[in-house]
Amino acid sequence: MRPLERRVRTLARGMAELLLPRACAVCRQLLDARVVGLVCQTCWARCENFPEPVCRRCGHPRQSLPGVALTANSDTDHTGDGFATCRWCPRLPPVVRALRSASRLDSGTAGAIVHALKYGRWSGVADEMGARMARLAFPDDVVSERVALVPIPLASARERERGFNQSVLLARAVSRHWDIPVWPDILQRTRETRSQTRLTPSERASNVSGAFVARHTMKERLRGAHLVLVDDVITTAATLNAAAQALTLGGARILSYLTFGRAPDAGDRSFHASDPD
Repeated sequence: MRPLERRVRTLARGMAELLLPRACAVCRQLLDARVVGLVCQTCWARCENFPEPVCRRCGHPRQSLPGVALTANSDTDHTGDGFATCRWCPRLPPVVRALRSASRLDSGTAGAIVHALKYGRWSGVADEMGARMARLAFPDDVVSERVALVPIPLASARERERGFNQSVLLARAVSRHWDIPVWPDILQRTRETRSQTRLTPSERASNVSGAFVARHTMKERLRGAHLVLVDDVITTAATLNAAAQALTLGGARILSYLTFGRAPDAGDRSFHASDPD
């Protein structure tokens, strides 16, 4: 870039900041000109991770689950980490290898960030969320085997209203860091479903049962694949499990799950509603 062109661009950016100052999509405080994204560093710093120790398979905190620490060779210690079998893992079908979520939704600012993306229509926030999701540590076999990211399809009426599918945006953001493709059309919804927000766990499972199918034209691509299902949040895993079943019936060998937020379990310390899966 030529020096004159660089100076003109710098001046243009300065004028834009002066006339149209940017505000954080979450707290609405003015953003420093050096901030590239749409969420301020303070709000990102207030996102809370899950406290160690966590389950090696599902990533849920162990300290909030009942039971006492065991010796590593105990018959009930199936993970080798000295803790009783995880209470959260039975929600996942055997075909699911691992689950990871970037932030907890019962405290901190993660819930507000999800809300800014989905309801504030700050679609650019997905790039920042996806970057944090991409940094999550999966087991070595997941890293070596994963071939594609599959976003959860959004109900057509809801996607028209929102203007985008947040799961697709997140998957594309993760894809840029993982260097694997996004397969946005391999899953399709067979019917509209109610919002999961106010449903009980059993109602959630019934609501999304049979709601997805793998496209017949994609079965050759699916055969034997290890895929990573992507959604914005997870609560009971009902939606992700229904999608996993459809992909398995379509020929996928194994699935892993990746979300930005995770709602608390009933046994966790605190809870506030966000917009759970």
